Amino acid sequence: MPTVQLRFCEELNGHLPTVWRKCDFAHAFDGARAIKDVIEALGVPHTEIDLILVDGKSVRFSHRLRGGESVAVYPVFERFDIRPLHRLRPRPLRRTRFVADLHLGKLARSLRLLGFDTLYSAEVDDAELIAISARDQRIVLTRDVGLLRRKALTRGYRLRSADPQLQVQEVVHAFSLERDIRPFTRCMSCNSLLKRRSCAHC
Repeated sequence: MPTVQLRFCEELNGHLPTVWRKCDFAHAFDGARAIKDVIEALGVPHTEIDLILVDGKSVRFSHRLRGGESVAVYPVFERFDIRPLHRLRPRPLRRTRFVADLHLGKLARSLRLLGFDTLYSAEVDDAELIAISARDQRIVLTRDVGLLRRKALTRGYRLRSADPQLQVQEVVHAFSLERDIRPFTRCMSCNSLLKRRSCAHC
């Protein structure tokens, strides 16, 4: 079976067994396969990947591995423009906006409290989440790895923690939002901007 040398960077290591984290490791696969399939077979969702280097050259998800290559995989650079390399998604977001799945209601309210545009509804299914993400350029927040593996989804983040308070810290850190916190500028119930108590939910 063909084998490649892989290395995953920064927070992508959270998807891997401890023995593979922050180091080069060999991985065998069956036949010539698209690099996206090889990576997701290891448990890393494509929605969290922004750059793949094969033997030092940037490639797209469709690039086919044949064996013997050295592969480095980097997380989403939401705040940086890495042109002219092959970004694996559209241009980086200038306004970081979220849509949370039905299990993350407390997280959504907390993010709104800090001033972050976060859509949430307990009645929205996975297909609707993906549609909202594509339409509004929102990052899907979820703990469901299966959702993040959907081909139609291009922006997503898997929460590692199950604790809502730790989840808030995780999101703020993951997207470097410390300087963007604007408390009490958005309604916790409906997500609208607050303008002199004009929101009917407040």
